[in-house]
Amino acid sequence: MSIEETFMRMTLAVHPRQYSIHSFSPNAQIPSHVFTEKVYFIGKTEEGLTLVVPSELELDSLEQEMGWSCLEVLGPLGFSMTGILSKIASTLADAQISIFALSTFDTDYILVKKTCLQNAITALRKASYKIIESNEAP
Repeated sequence: MSIEETFMRMTLAVHPRQYSIHSFSPNAQIPSHVFTEKVYFIGKTEEGLTLVVPSELELDSLEQEMGWSCLEVLGPLGFSMTGILSKIASTLADAQISIFALSTFDTDYILVKKTCLQNAITALRKASYKIIESNEAP
């Protein structure tokens, strides 16, 4: 299958929960209740610690950005598949939609502000992506 055929068949699922992005100092302890969540992301560098958690989870962070919706690229995606995140990011950038991207071993997650979600869905569908919204079965 060509890369274009792969993109034409790519499916993204909209998570029903909203997420928040939190910034901490690099030596901050991660609150233990984060680890009880079904979905969370942790990123740590010498400059800081970033947590992405469901918005209803309250954290005492240095800064936070609330109101993010999550689009999950349904996978698993092989490491040999190139350009997937780039194509999605370009599609959304062309629609003037900013993203916060996350990756796991198996797939990619694209966060967009809740206020931009419908425009993101419209842009992705126009680019031939299939979008499964939370009220649809995968």
